[in-house]
Amino acid sequence: MRLKCCKKCRATELTAANKIARLLRLKQLLEHYPASLVNFIFFTNEKLFTIARPSNSQNDRVYHGINKVKEDVDCRRLLRTCQTFSRSGMVSVGISALGRTSIQFVEPGVKVNGAHYRNVLLTQCLLPEMRELSDFFTFQQDSAQGLVLLLSC
Repeated sequence: MRLKCCKKCRATELTAANKIARLLRLKQLLEHYPASLVNFIFFTNEKLFTIARPSNSQNDRVYHGINKVKEDVDCRRLLRTCQTFSRSGMVSVGISALGRTSIQFVEPGVKVNGAHYRNVLLTQCLLPEMRELSDFFTFQQDSAQGLVLLLSC
């Protein structure tokens, strides 16, 4: 049959209300700008990535020959130590039709609050790179409603 087994991943399903809300926000954003300026909008977003998650004993297997019993397998192969909590890393990037900024990695343990976002990520990292791509652009942070910052150098 030449089939390959794949495990399903978890994902959050968008409800009809979520889809309508996203479409509404998109239309509101496009109402603010004529088509000639849409290419000059920089969107930024952050994403938290799991680097090493805790072991899942249900999926963590050791394979050995059919002529051996479990007691014959080296015990170091059967033990797996891991941290109790997941390690993670946060990244941020800006993108538009003009290009994209480099990916900014947030130092582990840093709390990304409004002050850190403005003073470090935005001022020191993202905005200088956006200015290299264009003298004029509009900055749209995440999918923030009603707050659009117009910047020109």
